[in-house]
Amino acid sequence: MMSVIKYVSLIVGLIFTVGYFYQIVYAVIGLLKTPKVYEETKKNKFGVLISARNESAVIAQLIESIKKQNYPKELIEVFVVADNCTDQTAKIARNAGAVVYERFNKDYVGKGYALDYLLKKIAVDYGDDAFDGYFVFDADNILDENYVREMNKVFCSGYRVITSYRNSKNYGDNWISAGYALWFLREAKYINNPRMMLGTSCAVSGTGFLVSKDVFLENDGWKHHLLTEDIEFSIDSVIHGETIGYCNSAIIYDEQPTKFKTSWNQRLRWSKGFYQVFFHYGKQLVSNIVKKRDFASYDMFMTIAPGIILTLMTFAIGLVGVIAGIFMPSYRDVFVQSFVGTVCYSLGATYVSMFTFGLITTISEWHQIHTTTAKKIIYLFTFPIYIFTYIPIGVVAMFKKIQWVPIQHNVVKTAEQIKSVS
Repeated sequence: MMSVIKYVSLIVGLIFTVGYFYQIVYAVIGLLKTPKVYEETKKNKFGVLISARNESAVIAQLIESIKKQNYPKELIEVFVVADNCTDQTAKIARNAGAVVYERFNKDYVGKGYALDYLLKKIAVDYGDDAFDGYFVFDADNILDENYVREMNKVFCSGYRVITSYRNSKNYGDNWISAGYALWFLREAKYINNPRMMLGTSCAVSGTGFLVSKDVFLENDGWKHHLLTEDIEFSIDSVIHGETIGYCNSAIIYDEQPTKFKTSWNQRLRWSKGFYQVFFHYGKQLVSNIVKKRDFASYDMFMTIAPGIILTLMTFAIGLVGVIAGIFMPSYRDVFVQSFVGTVCYSLGATYVSMFTFGLITTISEWHQIHTTTAKKIIYLFTFPIYIFTYIPIGVVAMFKKIQWVPIQHNVVKTAEQIKSVS
């Protein structure tokens, strides 16, 4: 019995290690290789899409940061869909200079439906060819002044979908906001950045991305409506042969939750959304992997694969040993020790690996992390704890019915104020 438990545990660990080993290669490339520098060959005209649900506290600051872009103002038009708002979001956005459409629909709720509504309104009022591409932002975002200019350079090189460097408005608020921010910095620097340098596809992460008008025309608007519409859009794009680009020099700041309940609810939706995408698109990704030898599809498959299941299998194997020990008293101590050893080893290995990733990211992105030195160091040690909280979240998400709910944003800062904190 003991030999079976150890053998199965070894197999599970080996699958996990081999499956994700390529991300270690990514980390080495991200650390040692210099990104390509892109040149601007054309001044493209862009529409900006913002879906806002009761965002009166922050919407004006985003629009102001767009208006301050180091890019011709006549080539940027800001569109806001005030989605089921009960506050002054629409009025404030109009006063800030945006074109605003108000949407009221309680049956089809979520960012995907709001974006689709906005795109169709723009098509009617401005035509299909009014803009070369569209940026997608959340209302709490703030843009670095060179954001549009840098994204346009990569757009000029031929990429039809481009994501950007996701930074934080409030890294130093507490361990929760720091956990989010450090994860997104790692994703930008050591996942999307190496993907871009290797010529494989990147993935859109929530906010701060650019899409060619042609992609929206081919999709007849925004057709992705699962709980994580961003990763669904990425997976669907890769399946259909799109290579998503990344711009390392285009920096966007967004607000991260600071309350555990808010974070729990948000990440519960994300986890449920990843399960939805996995079960909806997993078969197509596997088909691409097998038939086309497509590495991008493998990368996306591993990105959405429910790793929590492998983690739970490790715990379950040890638990089987404990239960067996109840019926085999002479081996009880051995089984219990095996279970405790398995759990401790799994948690310890995860803590060390996440701490290492956090440490590398913190050192390399030191000047992009806008908080005090003390907090940069302290939140290195809490980062793995933040990751551990995904374990119960992932379990609950398997069984609980989850719907999209808005998150309140209230951090009001300019890019200059964010960067002045050190």
